[in-house]
Amino acid sequence: MTSPLLTRPGAVAAAPPDSDVAAHYGEPVQEGRAMDRSAAWIDRWNRSVVRVSGPDRLGWLNDLTSQDVAAAEPGTATEALILDTKGHIRFHLSLLEDGEAVWIHTEPGAGADLAAFLDSMRFMLRVEIEDLSDARAVLTLAGPDREAALSLVPDLGAEIPVRRTDSGADLFLPAESLAEAASALADAGIRAAGMQAHEAARIADHRPRLGLDTDHRAIPHEMGWVGPAVHLEKGCYPGQETVARVHNLGRPPRRLVMLHLDGSVERLPERGAAIELEGRSVGTVGSSARHHELGPIALGLVKRNVPVETQFTVDGIAAGQEVIVSPDTGANANIQLRRRPA
Repeated sequence: MTSPLLTRPGAVAAAPPDSDVAAHYGEPVQEGRAMDRSAAWIDRWNRSVVRVSGPDRLGWLNDLTSQDVAAAEPGTATEALILDTKGHIRFHLSLLEDGEAVWIHTEPGAGADLAAFLDSMRFMLRVEIEDLSDARAVLTLAGPDREAALSLVPDLGAEIPVRRTDSGADLFLPAESLAEAASALADAGIRAAGMQAHEAARIADHRPRLGLDTDHRAIPHEMGWVGPAVHLEKGCYPGQETVARVHNLGRPPRRLVMLHLDGSVERLPERGAAIELEGRSVGTVGSSARHHELGPIALGLVKRNVPVETQFTVDGIAAGQEVIVSPDTGANANIQLRRRPA
């Protein structure tokens, strides 16, 4: 379903997987500046929303995901991954525990699959799973003045869960109230920002996005998700063996980098294009955007052993790299071999 906010003046639809929301509202540079310097709201109508309730929800999610949420207090906002048994990433979850339920938003179109997977893992536990992707819409407030902007959201007749993080505040609004909330913010002088500015800020913050910056082989260490979305001192969960093995004994085969692209080239690289070093492919590019200060930037996965000072060519565009995941990530075990006495 297309967001009702795509009818706002100046709105231009984004590219897939965000084609149901706006890329920008006519002034992408100013939208990015508002996110950086004051406050802006971003329509994320297309995000899938799943709600997990019931008294067993936290312990149950703790056993299924990479994050330690067993004792999460109301208001806790975090990230988590659901991995397969080989440690590959299946779902990336943005979580909020509100004291009565865990609210999750995830990638567009993934809500039904996530809800079905969670439902299949309930067994006899006291949990309830609801796919609310059609009933709730995510509206994100970003910028240093976002808390003041949050106070301008009108009383919508229902308590609105708010997930607060360093990058913004995500409101889980009733879908039918999205337009009213956006209009109230706009009328109060809070600028609308599209996905172009939002994605540029995400890339600049070194935050990968599942499906855009990952492939079917991606593991958490490659993506820099160990820490933000993976807790290394919690109990067993699917895929933990891979996480522990890489952390203690090995290093991931690839590493995430941010690419600073040649600004004299008007186009951005195609997602999936080869990252080349002296004519040979050493990785692939993921998401890219034009940042209001940094210019054209992108995220990419390159082979771990590629030197960190190397310059690349990406889809015919010159690019320098900024290290996100260190080549030395992993292999943290201190193993001392004991020699037998002579």
